[in-house]
Amino acid sequence: MEFLLQTEPESISAAFREYSQFPTPGSVTVCPEVSASGGARYINLLTDCSGAIHGLEGQWSQNETDRGIRLRFGKQYTLLCDSRTVQHVLPLGHCSHVQGELLSSHSPSGALKAVVRETSCQGKGHQFLEIWNKHGMTKSLDLTSLNKHGRVYEDAQFGCLAWSACEGRVLYVAERKRPKAESSGVSEPRPSSHSAGAGHSGEELTARKEDRSVYWEDWGEGLSSKSVPVLCIADIDKCTVSVLQGIPAQVSPGQAVWAPRDEGVLFVGWWHEPFRLGLKFCSNRRSALFHVDLEENCECLSSDSNAVSSPRLSPDKRYIIYLQGQVFGPHNQCLSLQLYDWETKRTSLLVDVVKRPEDEFAGVYEALPTRCWSADSQRVVFSSARRNWKGLFVLDRCTRKVTPLVDHEEFGSWKLLAIERDLMVVNCTAPNSPPCLKVGFLPPAGGEAGVSWTPLDEPRQISHLEWRALDITPTAQEENTEYSGLDFGALLVKPRAIRSGVKVPLVVFAHGGPHSQFSAEWNVFSAALARVGFAVLMVNYRGSTGFGQDSILSLIGNIGNQDVKDVQRAVLTTLMNGTTLDPTKVAVMGGSHGGFLACHLIGQYPDFYRACAARNPVINAATLLGTSDIIDWRYSSVGLQYSLDRLPSPDALTTMFHLSPIAHASQIRTPVLLMLGGKDKRVSPHQGLELYRALKSRSSPVRLLWFAEDGHSLSRVDTQADCFLNVVLWFLQHMDLL
Repeated sequence: MEFLLQTEPESISAAFREYSQFPTPGSVTVCPEVSASGGARYINLLTDCSGAIHGLEGQWSQNETDRGIRLRFGKQYTLLCDSRTVQHVLPLGHCSHVQGELLSSHSPSGALKAVVRETSCQGKGHQFLEIWNKHGMTKSLDLTSLNKHGRVYEDAQFGCLAWSACEGRVLYVAERKRPKAESSGVSEPRPSSHSAGAGHSGEELTARKEDRSVYWEDWGEGLSSKSVPVLCIADIDKCTVSVLQGIPAQVSPGQAVWAPRDEGVLFVGWWHEPFRLGLKFCSNRRSALFHVDLEENCECLSSDSNAVSSPRLSPDKRYIIYLQGQVFGPHNQCLSLQLYDWETKRTSLLVDVVKRPEDEFAGVYEALPTRCWSADSQRVVFSSARRNWKGLFVLDRCTRKVTPLVDHEEFGSWKLLAIERDLMVVNCTAPNSPPCLKVGFLPPAGGEAGVSWTPLDEPRQISHLEWRALDITPTAQEENTEYSGLDFGALLVKPRAIRSGVKVPLVVFAHGGPHSQFSAEWNVFSAALARVGFAVLMVNYRGSTGFGQDSILSLIGNIGNQDVKDVQRAVLTTLMNGTTLDPTKVAVMGGSHGGFLACHLIGQYPDFYRACAARNPVINAATLLGTSDIIDWRYSSVGLQYSLDRLPSPDALTTMFHLSPIAHASQIRTPVLLMLGGKDKRVSPHQGLELYRALKSRSSPVRLLWFAEDGHSLSRVDTQADCFLNVVLWFLQHMDLL
């Protein structure tokens, strides 16, 4: 198809709707095998639940933009395998829409399935724990009516749904039961959100009348309904629920798994004293690995001065691996991988923090899948960022060697969903290829390069799009003297089949974080922009993940300077080498820190960009300090040490102001589209309003979209569609393309 710029609102919306409807897989359950003739075996893969927790049975999600909803549905694949090869994938049946499921998990034998479902009961919302077998539902516990706790946590930060080895109990996390205010009389005082320890009993609690309006802290953006989590155990035979006691009062538990031989529970505990900081997207919160037995004895198994996450128990029930990082500083960073030996009670380092990558492995930057161990408990498989890519790696527990499992010839991103009995299920994608699943058996140690991958879905490549990865080197003047020699990267996505002589407008896309990345994977917004006729440059400036810890640390104290120069350097390099790009028609966009960069760029280079679109941008770090759920980052980002008792000083506020886009607002001439979420706890919408008023006062072109019910990510389906249409029309208008 020949390149043709789309300018009509109907065709623009249709392009976004088309690309939004490609479904995205979650994690996968590998069921017990069934013997077949000739020594072969059948293996079923289930992707049949909703919920956002890594490692629970998988989900597929699909945007339905016409109704403004996100559909979740299940699939079942059947594989015919020999000892270590997938011989055949049986035809896929129809998908099934999953209604009301928050979480689900199969028992170790595969005979039972636990589901936490939300439904209406007598006109009120109730949560149920259902137990299913192959004949139907066998048990249903009305968790709301049992009244032992509040709502069940279904998020990836705290949530879990884990079967005991004996398959008689199910472990999950819920909100602690809130006290009820008395109508008269005097009762015990209601505990504060700090002292309402996660291990408090589930007995009936009451509060004095004057305590009814006491503030309960939450865990910030994306976790506003989470305050005091408790570990809960459902006894399937007795149809009872109990709240596990013995949790230290100063920590909030989550990411729980059963200890070996069901000897209690392993969990991550986050310190919430003296107050809570935002947790979502922040791997730098003080936390530790704990073990609590069923007699309420609790011990800390890791350092209590670091940040830990993702505890994963080996199949032989001896080893526990977990991720560990530093507290405060970069909110996302390169992490080490630790190993705890349950028999010797000793901890050892498996993978250290990578300062500067020297080979194909650049370190660990993301949560581990729930099922990541090889069958012999010797190797661990995981995905991680590597420059502009996302790779698949295997770690040998004995040799400490990390080996890549794939190359990037076909796909730019390989994400492990599960490995069970050495069968790996991965999600493969690229900027011009929507997600698809592949399976393959992990070869014996030493033969990792010989994985044979079998597609479960027909890979789809969007013929209208092409892409490439770029490596970019700062100039001598842009070097960071403390961290010299660092480079960075970018991804360029653009329409295919451009006529000779035609110049394509360029949209520069800055990611948020700032310690995150654009990996070479399917990005609906970028793909749809290219579909309607723009080239899109996604920049991984210094400070992005996947380039080593030195790159991350180099940005501390240099926001608004180093990152801005990197984005501009990437744009100039791309325009110099891109003969089909129009250097007179360049726009910029980004969200959060990406919006911060977009607004900096139009302030520092006022004659370069023709239009700007910013989602919940950081505009003035000084005024944001008192309203953000991650106040520590407001100090760390500008190079100041943070402590929980730190108070703002005039010098600190001055530094924050001068490193913010608001310091350049008087120079902005570029038309600005602002998109703000009314419920954003990370970057207050008043940040965008501050810039809006500054531009309005000078009659500079500005438009503001206000989404009262949305948060920081503006993730509602109808919001995303609305934003895309408005961004495209804004760019077309101010690039004189209409």
